[in-house]
Amino acid sequence: MGFDVELVQAAPTAEQLRALRELASAAQRADGAPPFGDQTWVELTSDKDDAVALACTWVQDDDAAAGTLAGAGVVVLGHADKSGEDSAPNVLELAVHPDFRQRGIGTQLAAALNDSVLAQQPGTAHRAWAHGGHPGAPRLAARCAWTPVRELWQMRLSNETELPETVLPEGVQLRSFQPGRNEQDWLQVNAAAFADHPEQGRMTLEDLQARMAEDWFSAEGFLMAWDSAGDSEQLLGFHWTKMHSHDDGERLGEVYVVGVAPAAQGRKLGKALTIAGIEHLRSQSVATVLLYVDAENTAAVRLYEDLGFTVTHTDVQYAPIEETRLSREET
Repeated sequence: MGFDVELVQAAPTAEQLRALRELASAAQRADGAPPFGDQTWVELTSDKDDAVALACTWVQDDDAAAGTLAGAGVVVLGHADKSGEDSAPNVLELAVHPDFRQRGIGTQLAAALNDSVLAQQPGTAHRAWAHGGHPGAPRLAARCAWTPVRELWQMRLSNETELPETVLPEGVQLRSFQPGRNEQDWLQVNAAAFADHPEQGRMTLEDLQARMAEDWFSAEGFLMAWDSAGDSEQLLGFHWTKMHSHDDGERLGEVYVVGVAPAAQGRKLGKALTIAGIEHLRSQSVATVLLYVDAENTAAVRLYEDLGFTVTHTDVQYAPIEETRLSREET
């Protein structure tokens, strides 16, 4: 049985957004991992016609005039940075409603996007995320001639695990983020700390403000380390925490982002910030604390393992085999 695939290269309508959120919730309940990342939701709600491309499959039913969204592929379209030289890749995330799986919908969505939005273009890279290590992802990637290029680990920490005391370097004070005052300081340190990171280092003021508008945002849980020595304060690092509330009432805390300015490296500030943020999350009565880390970031992985975190899920990023071959030849 075939399904019609609707391609949309414009800002989604309110109805499409509602359907995407319902699809994402259903997929997360079934898989234990959200199918779409935070940046994807930022772009989906940005009202920009050149931010995303959608491939949707609808199934008609009696409960909704437009039907049920059985599956969707969302491509966040890459754009060059302000210098015009460094272009972000087009990034695909895909979800199929649990009630409509094993019917070829994922294959049809991927094929439609692979032949259009994700078609090979000179100078444009393409990536796709499979969150939670979904077992169907390798098969779908193989059909589309894509290969794994990156792993993102989800690690969790039991509340029973005791942590060392938070020890800040001398002269460093920890305070919560102040909206309207600290945005530019944070953007500068974040960009420097994650200069080589494919997503985090590209965050703009608009990206920050979009996250601040989310229900989960808490300025109190956005911890910032300031060096008060000298005539003016200097931001050295930060720990941005995040709260998750599930439909069953369970509350999870997340080590969302920990960053340290390059000039402050070597002062054990990252460890101190990490512990302080975990303690803050535990004070909010979370069931557990989780985080995401690149598998190849050995220094961060070692720190988290030393604190007691263990790997529970793996997100896998894929790229077209032809792109990876050309990249190897160029280097």
